[in-house]
Amino acid sequence: MRKSLLALSLLAATSAPVMAADYSDGDIHKNDYKWMQFNIMGAFNEKGVQESTHDYLEMEFGGRSGIFDLYGYVDVFNLTSSKSSDKANGDKIFMKFAPRMSLDAVTGKDLSFGPVLETYIASEINWDGGKGGVNLQKIGLGSDIDMPWFGKMGLNLYSTYDSNKKDWNGFQISTNWFKPFYFFENGSFISYQGYIDYQFGMKEEYSTASHGGAMYNGIYWHSDRFAVGYGLKLYNDVYGFADGEDVPFIPGNDVKFESSGVAHYVAVTYKF
Repeated sequence: MRKSLLALSLLAATSAPVMAADYSDGDIHKNDYKWMQFNIMGAFNEKGVQESTHDYLEMEFGGRSGIFDLYGYVDVFNLTSSKSSDKANGDKIFMKFAPRMSLDAVTGKDLSFGPVLETYIASEINWDGGKGGVNLQKIGLGSDIDMPWFGKMGLNLYSTYDSNKKDWNGFQISTNWFKPFYFFENGSFISYQGYIDYQFGMKEEYSTASHGGAMYNGIYWHSDRFAVGYGLKLYNDVYGFADGEDVPFIPGNDVKFESSGVAHYVAVTYKF
């Protein structure tokens, strides 16, 4: 998941070697593609402010057009409108958009070096749609890198701007991978896919932990049209919440952050 994984799966499932971007011929659209899929998700013991178990629908999409590379998703929580759901009284939607602009394509030059295949101006935008909720913009440098066994991976470093507080608050490093490792005769395959988002340098006035993050480890079966998977997600003081400390914005001294530990996810996907 996260960062054009469907397109990466199509590339990785072939025997073609991973190549550096080369736009010196002036054709910036030769690597264009687009994809979209819907994921029915179940989250169990998800960490954050509080632990949560819930269902949600995720519309995930991405692609490449000229100088622009795009990944994004929209999550809709509590599809069954269950009163007992952990999300029954919370925001229904969370959105992430992560456009990147290729410096190789802009300059028309091959800027690859070592394991770096392509470089970008990278951004990420997060919203949850709620009043006073998540409203973050991140900007920095991005890359596609070639790593042993994993093949092509994304690696981005951002500085984070909190639009609610009108201030910069720390940094984030993110990476993602998609590695098919077992193939069936009918062309379907099993993959190891996941991502790491790690924040650091967050200000004490806005966060109870200066650093923390999460790592998603997924084992998925893929065909041309469907995917089914399980994900194990590891959390450590995620989103700048120090696990076990009092939650200052929820009344009651007995309410503690539950921001570290292990969560489980199941997914059923239809690819458009």
